[in-house]
Amino acid sequence: MDGGAVKAILFDLDNTLIETSRAGGVAIRKTSELLRTTLGLDDSAISSICDKFKEKLFHETFDPAAGRSIDDVRVGHWEESIQEALGRGATRPLAAQCYSLWKNSRLEALSLSPQISGLLKRLRSRYKLLLLSNGEAQTQREKVEAVGCEEFFDAIVIGGEHAEQKPFLSIFTLCFNMLGVGAQDCVMVGDSMDTDIRGGFNAGVRATVWISSAGGAVPDGSVKPDYTIPTVLDLPHILAQLN
Repeated sequence: MDGGAVKAILFDLDNTLIETSRAGGVAIRKTSELLRTTLGLDDSAISSICDKFKEKLFHETFDPAAGRSIDDVRVGHWEESIQEALGRGATRPLAAQCYSLWKNSRLEALSLSPQISGLLKRLRSRYKLLLLSNGEAQTQREKVEAVGCEEFFDAIVIGGEHAEQKPFLSIFTLCFNMLGVGAQDCVMVGDSMDTDIRGGFNAGVRATVWISSAGGAVPDGSVKPDYTIPTVLDLPHILAQLN
């Protein structure tokens, strides 16, 4: 971690700057109510459908070259989840309705808190800031637009718009080049050990900062972050140490 002053900070988006998991919970609850009123299901059946959807979302692979949009793919997730849980087919219109409600409810529940907005504004007066988010391009761009965070960053890089995403070196090199800085000039801040911290470590950044809201221990076999904090709002204390 030895080196000169930090010049740039790379931020993850989901569950680092915005509470995507919480927003997802809000969206699932609203979609559950739709399933309850539309199909007359009990809580057990609804939970089964929603759990299957979340599992499909977690393991989702998306290939733009396949000719389907991410919206089509996720309508399919709901359609398959209903069929698998109930043992009977779901109508495509109902699946589309579930997806639309889930998607829009999640976006509406996302926000950049005033405290984090203020932090980014202060940091940008001293450092170059770049948002580096993995994920499908449309989905992540919609989140960026929903929370209105463009003004706080010198550049925004979405993994799904490039050949490789975090933790691959190529996307970090792209970020360094965009900002006109070296790896040792940068700090990587994120909540994922597998993508943010490992990626930053492999890229040779000055320091990695793990956002662990639950205060959990570093998982066995993971790269050890240089710093661990419960919220990004504690980042200035880390930067003061580095500088």
